[in-house]
Amino acid sequence: MQRILGIATVVLILDQISKWLILAVVMQPPRRIPVTDFFNLVLTYNTGVSFGLFQGDSPLRPYFLSAIALVIVVGLLIWARRQPPGLLTYGVGGVVGGAIGNVIDRMHQPGVVDFLDFHVAGWHWPAFNIADSAIVCGVALILVDGLFEGRRKGYKEPG
Repeated sequence: MQRILGIATVVLILDQISKWLILAVVMQPPRRIPVTDFFNLVLTYNTGVSFGLFQGDSPLRPYFLSAIALVIVVGLLIWARRQPPGLLTYGVGGVVGGAIGNVIDRMHQPGVVDFLDFHVAGWHWPAFNIADSAIVCGVALILVDGLFEGRRKGYKEPG
């Protein structure tokens, strides 16, 4: 559990520092800075969830989405405590740190601060942040752990 919380703390700190830098230093006043032919820094506030889904103007939306995220965090931590160490540890740490980072934004910003904008041939991936990256990588590690590490840990398939 200590390793999970340590990873979550590192993710949370990196996420919040990167968002502070974007808001306080980099994006004064531009909202878009081209960096390469395929990458921009942008400033957007996501009031919804992944990929901008479920956006809206309800004053309760940030509290509702934050509550869901925190319930998931608690559930993951309880579940992970009962699991043997492995990739799962790193995955849960990434998801927990990223989720908490985005909850902090929901409580203190107009939405989750997104600023990484990758694009190819005029097509832009939805802007994202360090927390989003940690969540996606964390979920991938949890899936890999579940699909491949179980056999190495001595789990037997039912039947």
